[in-house]
Amino acid sequence: MKGYVHVYTGDGKGKTTAALGLALRAAGAGLKTYIGQFVKGMHYSELESLKRFSDLITIRQFGRDCFIYKDPEDEDIRAAREGLEEAGKAVSSGKYDLVILDEATIAIYYNLFTVEELLKVIEGRPEGVEIVITGRKADQRIMDIADLVTEMKEIKHYYQKGVQARDGIEK
Repeated sequence: MKGYVHVYTGDGKGKTTAALGLALRAAGAGLKTYIGQFVKGMHYSELESLKRFSDLITIRQFGRDCFIYKDPEDEDIRAAREGLEEAGKAVSSGKYDLVILDEATIAIYYNLFTVEELLKVIEGRPEGVEIVITGRKADQRIMDIADLVTEMKEIKHYYQKGVQARDGIEK
């Protein structure tokens, strides 16, 4: 089976959720998935759910317990770079059928690693490895090499009414 490159980007909700849905579908088909979450170190409910599929889904976080809202610190850069190195090994290992690089585009936006470094990881994949890249502000060069690009567009969001992230829904 030939693997393709997906990009889920845009300002709307659902990029990570779509990627995790694909991981769940892959697990149902007996495929192995590696998920590297960049810029994320907080506890999210999906971490609990994915423990139930630990024989098929590996998830690793490469961030601190807060999302970056200002200039990244050295620790943010170190975590992302180590994560990209590990994700690159997962991609090229042939051990995984699906590799999800969650928030990789935001890691690039915050200069935690370069678009060229991410492209090198993608280029190092065996033919059968499917790659999903998520995050806002996807670099055009990533979209150009992708086989599928989906933009999540925010039309309306209850955050605008002050609703905070809720367990099991947004986190």
